Amino acid sequence: MKIGIIIASNDAETCWNAIRYGNFCLGKKEEVKIFLMGKGVEYQKISTDKFNTVEQAEKFLESGGKIFACGTCMKSREQESTEVCPLSTMQDMYDIVKESDKVVSF
Repeated sequence: MKIGIIIASNDAETCWNAIRYGNFCLGKKEEVKIFLMGKGVEYQKISTDKFNTVEQAEKFLESGGKIFACGTCMKSREQESTEVCPLSTMQDMYDIVKESDKVVSF
């Protein structure tokens, strides 16, 4: 199954749980893609010891998951593209929604 996860929150616990869910799905051998939009592109900045979003994202990528981030949302926050928050487009989000069997948003 193909699962799309859309994260539009900059709440550390919410982002952590969303990415953790993605890792769980990868463990079940599902194909998972995450699209970050709005406040969601800030997930690296809000990482804490308790809700370590960066650690979850690194595990996600190492396990074969893919992360995309809204370029317009990143530019409005003066963020640079990184491996764990790569500059993407609405076309990428469209493709994720279209290809996915299920889409979950946080």
